[in-house]
Amino acid sequence: MAAAGKLRISRVNAMCRFFEKQAVIGGGVGRMVPLALLLAFAGPAAHAQTSPPADSLHAPPPALPGPTADPHLAAFGNTFYLYPTTDGIEGWGAKSFTAWSSKDLVTWKNEGVILDLPRDLTWANRNAWAPAMATKNGKYYFYYSAAQSVGVAVGPTPLGPFKDPLGKPLVAKDAYHGQAIDPMVLVDDDGSAYLYWGQGQCHVVKLNPDLTSYDPAAVVEFKPVGYNEGPFVFKRQGKYYLMWSEYDTRDPRYSVAYATARSPLGPWVKASGPPVLHGRGVVQGAGHHSVAQVPGTNQWAIAYHRFRIPGGTGYNRETCLSPMRFDAQGNILPVNVFEKMPATVVPRQGDRAPRR
Repeated sequence: MAAAGKLRISRVNAMCRFFEKQAVIGGGVGRMVPLALLLAFAGPAAHAQTSPPADSLHAPPPALPGPTADPHLAAFGNTFYLYPTTDGIEGWGAKSFTAWSSKDLVTWKNEGVILDLPRDLTWANRNAWAPAMATKNGKYYFYYSAAQSVGVAVGPTPLGPFKDPLGKPLVAKDAYHGQAIDPMVLVDDDGSAYLYWGQGQCHVVKLNPDLTSYDPAAVVEFKPVGYNEGPFVFKRQGKYYLMWSEYDTRDPRYSVAYATARSPLGPWVKASGPPVLHGRGVVQGAGHHSVAQVPGTNQWAIAYHRFRIPGGTGYNRETCLSPMRFDAQGNILPVNVFEKMPATVVPRQGDRAPRR
């Protein structure tokens, strides 16, 4: 028999075994597969079936130039801000933080360094990671990871200048289980603020009114199924959403899951189904995110990093932005990592939609 004929029969046999296996997984014999369909799979169509989707071959460009990761997206007034980790350094050894601003979520301006660890801190000079920003009473609070601890700096604007009010970590290394990294703060509708952080273990504590201190005895430790790092909490229609990254940032399977609660302290119920953010095709390692609602609208954006394209790794990542949507029940719909965030501006006061 010719080699081509042997190959064709081999493909048919392989497909027969595949459909037999699927029938067993499905709990029974299930649907019978016509021979013509098997032959179609064995022919040229087999190559089409195993090829990646067309859109998975062409990812949209990153939001920011250069290697960045762990982006924190925020909207203050009519301006959007991104606060990322500087990436591209083996061992994640960045020593400073930059900020970026935009009026439309598409064109970003580099606002330069807003916190330099060797220059501005006395207790840390390395591993500047995963920042977050919060505002209250006309002040801006910049939370960040440094030397495997959590710090806070305070300034009069989203771009600073920022000063370290404590002269020490807000959460010290090894003070609790897991790594003291990846902070974020939720300021609730009543003005109360909650600090979340942790790799390997998640923590939450209600901050004092100064947003730079808390009662150590009030820290709550918990770990949702699959949790690794990068907690992010927001509130929508009276419901609290806790999102986090699963797997390691160097793992192509890095992805984002979430849980909901009726209190910022939990208990949290993990959403069923697949991750709401994960890579496919050329997009790998999609995670460590943040989200923001466009003020005055019902539009939401999610910022996250992926392995830099091409050839990126867990030490060489890039920041991306995509729309994030909800269904009628308030579930977060899967994010399309091939959908770039469109140009979106904050509407004028009279054009704003009711808050949801």
